[in-house]
Amino acid sequence: MINLKNDYCYIAHPRIMEKLNQNLDNTYVGYGLDEHTKKASDLIKNVFKCKKADVHFLTGGTITNKILIAHCLKPFEAVISADNGHIHVHETGAIEATGHKVLVVNNSDGKVKADDVEQIVVKHTDEHMVRPKMLYISNPTEYGTIYSLSELKELYTICKKLNMYLYVDGARLACALMANENTIQASDLAKYVDAFYIGGTKNGLMMGEALVIVNDCLKEEFRYTQKHFGGLLAKGFLCGLQFEALFENNLFFEIGAYQNNLANLLTEGFKQLGIQFFTQTRTNQVFITIENDIVEQLSKYVMFDIWERGSNQTTIRFVTHYKLEVSQVNEVIHLLEVLTKERN
Repeated sequence: MINLKNDYCYIAHPRIMEKLNQNLDNTYVGYGLDEHTKKASDLIKNVFKCKKADVHFLTGGTITNKILIAHCLKPFEAVISADNGHIHVHETGAIEATGHKVLVVNNSDGKVKADDVEQIVVKHTDEHMVRPKMLYISNPTEYGTIYSLSELKELYTICKKLNMYLYVDGARLACALMANENTIQASDLAKYVDAFYIGGTKNGLMMGEALVIVNDCLKEEFRYTQKHFGGLLAKGFLCGLQFEALFENNLFFEIGAYQNNLANLLTEGFKQLGIQFFTQTRTNQVFITIENDIVEQLSKYVMFDIWERGSNQTTIRFVTHYKLEVSQVNEVIHLLEVLTKERN
């Protein structure tokens, strides 16, 4: 069975495991106050050119989003998201559980448009409604598409105009930065967002995300909020060690590029078969729409996500990962070719 269901289906990249194994007999202070966590933080600040930023390590994406948003917003303030945004659809009401409303705008190929942000803010006029204070986006988006630098600048400009924060969910940030069409450099994030997180769980780590707070107004007492919501890991050095390994020898970018390359191979193979695409992805998520009976047959050999089920056709998602091999990609393409021919 070939696993293309997600990019967190193995324990960790060998170089991450090597780092952990090298330090099995060492002893550490807790809660991220150790030397490896500091080094990981410094490496991230250097790569993203944000020497004055604060870096905090958490275990997963949902808890990172929940804690950061709760920390930044007053009780009556809300966060804006695309209607397919992770905080709106796939986080089980985690943001709402903190008392903050998620306001949604229609996505455009997975992305949020500046005009839509302004329109929803204008509609919330006084103290009888929540006040939009933060814009949440993810890069890549839920559809595997990416923001251009001009789009990011436009969103940042409208957020500053409306006195809002811009926050980027970077669960698959490595793939966005290494996409062929990408125009956003790592250093641009520190210039045009107030906070962002760097995904490790979906990029080779056992677990872990690195939250980077750029805006000075949001830095104060974050660790209190982190502890309050149960996100301050006692064995914080586990995240520190892994992120140190991820950034000390360019592994972060290597994994992102590798995953993208395999997704591109998959995409090209599907194009040659005349397969219908749900969206034109730019990163390591590939969405296709095929007949339901083919979906059923393919599921006997390949693991994937059901994205949108229809009466005759279903959209499915493939996600490439660091452990996937070119031969497996070719096998999936061949399987789909055979199943399509058999049906016709």
